[in-house]
Amino acid sequence: MYRGYLVLKKNGQRVHCIFLVADKAWINRYVQLGGPSWSVPLGRRDSTTASLTEANSDLPAPSLSLNLLIKAFDKKQLSPQDLTALSGAHTIGFSQCLNFRDHIYNGTNIDPAFATLRKRTCPAQGPNGDKNLAPFDVQTQLLFDNAYYRNLVAKRGLLNSDQVLFNGGSQDALVRQYVANPALFASDFVTAMIKMGNINPLTGTAGQIRRNCRVVNS
Repeated sequence: MYRGYLVLKKNGQRVHCIFLVADKAWINRYVQLGGPSWSVPLGRRDSTTASLTEANSDLPAPSLSLNLLIKAFDKKQLSPQDLTALSGAHTIGFSQCLNFRDHIYNGTNIDPAFATLRKRTCPAQGPNGDKNLAPFDVQTQLLFDNAYYRNLVAKRGLLNSDQVLFNGGSQDALVRQYVANPALFASDFVTAMIKMGNINPLTGTAGQIRRNCRVVNS
């Protein structure tokens, strides 16, 4: 998604990759699609290391239960409310078949008509079709709104980790609040994004300002 950002400058000066990703690629995209905006703290620096294995183990899997999602977010000092608000980012974007195959074929908390729709482009047996895409939001996939939560109430969450937010559990009430009050969702989303952006940032002399976002400076 960010492979085009190689040489980064602002007002003639280089800026941090992390600043550009947060400020330009994320916030502007949300605003362009109808979402909220927020201020990003400056002075953040880029890491001198990267680990695909660590990233994959650190990011919650789409198959997780609500309880495990809450525990994963709690490790990052993010609350269940933050989890439900941040999940609303799935009002835009797409996911690969391999991430939602089990949910549409074996899930018990899914609208049958929605499952049938998704099965058209996601075969039951992989790896055939593994990379086929489907929108997170079946209603307004190119608009940042609260339709994601309306989908959950209708049991049309694409991932299992989406639908568990509304499945007779602790987040049902909040999902209904976001359905009824889009402004509340937008406000909670911004609060949660700011909290997430403050998880162990590199500042001062820590890290570096990468000359090429793809690799650490030599």
